[in-house]
Amino acid sequence: MDKKMYKLIAVDMDGTLLNENKEISNRCKKAVGELKNRGKKLVLATGRPINGVMRYLEKLNLFDDNDYVITYNGALVQSTKTKHIIFDKPLSLNAYQELYILSKELKVNIHALTDQCVLTPKNNPYTELESNINQIPILVGAVEDIDASTIIVKVMFVDDPDKLDAALAQLPNWVKEKYTILRSAPHFLEFLDKSVNKGVGVSAVAKQLGLKREEVICVGDAGNDLDMIRYAGLGVAMGNAFDEIKSEADYITHSNEEDGVAHVIEEFMLKK
Repeated sequence: MDKKMYKLIAVDMDGTLLNENKEISNRCKKAVGELKNRGKKLVLATGRPINGVMRYLEKLNLFDDNDYVITYNGALVQSTKTKHIIFDKPLSLNAYQELYILSKELKVNIHALTDQCVLTPKNNPYTELESNINQIPILVGAVEDIDASTIIVKVMFVDDPDKLDAALAQLPNWVKEKYTILRSAPHFLEFLDKSVNKGVGVSAVAKQLGLKREEVICVGDAGNDLDMIRYAGLGVAMGNAFDEIKSEADYITHSNEEDGVAHVIEEFMLKK
């Protein structure tokens, strides 16, 4: 496809848009600004909750009409300006309860994200990391005591990478059949509604904007980016991406420390 035909780029955040200091480089900011000037769109597609994304939306000034954000790995897609929701598929409290029982059997830590906070039966360094990255509070409490009206968006096993490797290998078939399961980082294993992934989220945004998938670029580095990379007209893996992502991508860009996202925007969306 002719490079100038790409009109939307969906970009993962951690390990992709953000460098290791969790910052957006000046080159990336400039590329996004030029993209906007040409009437093209960038959408952040992340496993983070909205609170963990807001300051980056502000840095990139992504609050125009028809600006959207994909959060919780596609479980919630909404307008950044009006907060109008175009896709929403949370889990149930029952999901957290049954996955909690499984986490005890597999001897891994667990937490769940609501639209306001992170819930955990036992505080641990990985839940602290989730809280710090996304600037959301931790509520420690027994899973069976959670109010029935609580909206659980996603559940995560969080632990040492070796422990999660072992847990992943031992997941029963009923879990694989019931949930979308994503490895978003070496220490994060995520469970979402079966109908949810970033590809579904990007598709919802493209449909809202009246775009074909051939007009969409998706960029990511980890297991939770695989579906959107497969969906895209141009699927791009970061130089620092997991091998499974690189093997599925149409193009491999530079790493997140080398402005890989800016390179893709410049090369495929700004060149005349």
